[in-house]
Amino acid sequence: MFTTWLPFEWIVAIRFLREGRLQTLFIIAGVAIGVGVIVFMSALLSGLQANFIRRVLSTQSHIQLVQPQQLTRQLRSGFDAPQGQVEGAIVQPPLQQTKSIDQWQAIVAQVRAMPDVNVVSPVATGPVLVVRGNATRAVTVSGIEPDTYFRIVDFSDKMLRGSVRMSGSDILIGNELSSDLGVDVGDKLHITAANGATSVLTIAGVFDLGNKGANQRTTFTVLRTAQSLLQMPGGVSTIEVTLQDIYAAEVIAQRIAKVTGVEADSWIKNSAQFFAAVKAQSTANTAIRFFVGLSVAFGIASVLVVSVVQKSREIGILRAMGISRAQILRLFLLQGGLLGFGGSLAGCAVGALSLVMWQQWARNADGTPLFLLEFDSTMFGIALVLATITGLLAALAPAMRAARLDPVVAIRG
Repeated sequence: MFTTWLPFEWIVAIRFLREGRLQTLFIIAGVAIGVGVIVFMSALLSGLQANFIRRVLSTQSHIQLVQPQQLTRQLRSGFDAPQGQVEGAIVQPPLQQTKSIDQWQAIVAQVRAMPDVNVVSPVATGPVLVVRGNATRAVTVSGIEPDTYFRIVDFSDKMLRGSVRMSGSDILIGNELSSDLGVDVGDKLHITAANGATSVLTIAGVFDLGNKGANQRTTFTVLRTAQSLLQMPGGVSTIEVTLQDIYAAEVIAQRIAKVTGVEADSWIKNSAQFFAAVKAQSTANTAIRFFVGLSVAFGIASVLVVSVVQKSREIGILRAMGISRAQILRLFLLQGGLLGFGGSLAGCAVGALSLVMWQQWARNADGTPLFLLEFDSTMFGIALVLATITGLLAALAPAMRAARLDPVVAIRG
């Protein structure tokens, strides 16, 4: 027998499981279904969440630094006026004008030196009019440093025509704006800013950001061209920042604001509803795993309780032969662990097969997958460990009951 080299507790535990093979198969099947559901749902929700975040953050930075807004200070009627009394005039906030960030070069260097920061890119942004013949469109021009900005927003898969390589006389436009104006790569556009500055730029490329509004209103030039158009010589209106950990964006944004004195808006703050939905998905995933794991634990515990009742005579004989209570305890704990481990192995296979079938069947209208699912080996390893631990914990109460059996009573019963 292959079990002759095993310790005594292992031999007896395997024998008990074999004798009740129907119960063993049912509980392993139950554990497998539970683990399969956990693996499948975890991978599905993680892929869905990653897809949402990728779509939201693929066209924007994690943190945006801007100059603090100008505020209006209320004037009191006099030094001897009661506290809180102000003039009767209506106080209105000042018109917020496009303004460069003070000492932005020093701020960029300071932020780049911070831990957890990946890319920092200055941007000069402002409204302009695009004129092509009799057609006019109001758009936003963003002056960028291509080397750094394209590391924040990857245009490699967003360009429809042309190239992202730009000189001082080039401009990138969205496909909706290209269609509205009837222009394409190589055509000229007349650009007029609100301050009266004008320029003629050549279309270097046409992109698709996946959003119709953004494709109609967003254009890109090199930084110095936008600075000239917006009359911000040497200035920038925003500083874009990306991080290693996207979920730490709000904490790091507050730290940057405190250190630099500028206003720092994170994607978590700007997309509060979306972030709440992501957290709700994570909470739902955790709840599903918890209740499935709980049902698996009760299933294993119930089978082992029945096994203690059925094997009480054998347990009594073993105790009479000199087997210690600790060995009886380990015997039933081993059964729980083996049931959990065996069920988790089968469950990981079931979950992986379900994920493969999902990838094959769940498709968009054009035949592409709805979203990518990652087969994370860590997830399978965690499922194996947690299911085995669950089996051990579920077996604890039946094992203690078996260890407390009086051998004489058990044999007579």
